[in-house]
Amino acid sequence: MNPAFAAGRRAPLDGVRVLDLSRILAGPWCTQNLADLGADVIKIERPRTGDDTRHWGPPYLKDGAGVETAEAAYYLSTNRNKRSVAADIASPGGAALIRELAAQCDVLVENFKVGGLAKYGLDYAALAQVNPRLIYCSVTGFGQTGPYASRPGYDFMIQGMGGLMSITGERDDLPGGGPQKAGVAVTDILTGQYATIAILAALAERAASGQGQHLDIALLDCHVAMLANQNSNYFNSGRAPQRAGNAHQNVVPYQVFEASDGHLIVATGNESQYRAYCRAIGVPELGDDARFATNRLRVTRREELVAILSDIMRRGRRDDWLRKLEAAGVPCGPINDIAQVFGDPHVQARGLRVDMDHPLGGQAAVTASPLRLSATPVTYRRAPPLLGEHTAEVLREVLGKSEAEIEALLAAGAERS
Repeated sequence: MNPAFAAGRRAPLDGVRVLDLSRILAGPWCTQNLADLGADVIKIERPRTGDDTRHWGPPYLKDGAGVETAEAAYYLSTNRNKRSVAADIASPGGAALIRELAAQCDVLVENFKVGGLAKYGLDYAALAQVNPRLIYCSVTGFGQTGPYASRPGYDFMIQGMGGLMSITGERDDLPGGGPQKAGVAVTDILTGQYATIAILAALAERAASGQGQHLDIALLDCHVAMLANQNSNYFNSGRAPQRAGNAHQNVVPYQVFEASDGHLIVATGNESQYRAYCRAIGVPELGDDARFATNRLRVTRREELVAILSDIMRRGRRDDWLRKLEAAGVPCGPINDIAQVFGDPHVQARGLRVDMDHPLGGQAAVTASPLRLSATPVTYRRAPPLLGEHTAEVLREVLGKSEAEIEALLAAGAERS
């Protein structure tokens, strides 16, 4: 348990209750953010199967004896601090239960196909009648409007459709060139972040107006917005940016260099850093060379300059270069695998791994939230829940059901773990 939480400090979203009908990654990433900030997130899962990512393994969480449990590592990455209720929303009893819960919640997050919840009476129009203050966040592939609205959307296909794969990977004229997706589901993650921002904004607005609203968050919209300067490059040049491998489209040198025993990143973001870099690698005259005196000239004459720098960098050892560049104030770094990341002393000092008590594994490691608030810190209260672990608890605490009513609801479509 987080010490600040144990001491009774108020969390930013204390008193906010979230009904989470989402699964896989974008929606659960959003609701994990809200849960980390103190919201009571009630995760609704299908009986017997639960969130799809419970089965996306191996790897799986191991117990104290090293035996695999049924909890997939993927699921563990995005569901901490939530309570799990197993309920079949396709059944009349299950849908009625969701309506009752929605009446007691501030926020609902769902990622069903457009119109998919209307047949159960769980769409925004229906639930706004039950709870006009409800903030209802729909996360879909393509949004609630437009010619693609009815299509399902997955991160991989959006990375292709949305342009990221056209600018990711080695240059097409070099070996290994061609479309390449990112190594993590960046579209889902960014969509979850945008959904979080939208919900926080809607909560702030509701505090003034007293009214809820419908939030339409689309993977494609968020993905296109994420392309940032690359979109602006296109708008202002009329040319679609192309793959640049590990180089930067607008800054030189800002790329991976090969040393005699490995690779390192050099990222000079301004003229003083470029000149400091040239001095650190033993060619101060290159910093004053009229051919490369400004970033505009270095971008224009990229091939010529990078050939010179690459030849110099190949003569030295990676760690020697890193020490020299760090001493000179030049942004640089190694290329770590994930094991090396969590072995890094700075990562350890920042506490980016959190071990939480887990009923099956004893301990479950999760990645810490990067949100650092001095007065109201993120709290780690519950490990990612077992399927249906909190069904009876939520029925009792949130809806005030009697034990007899709970037993009847369990028989009608809700489930214990």
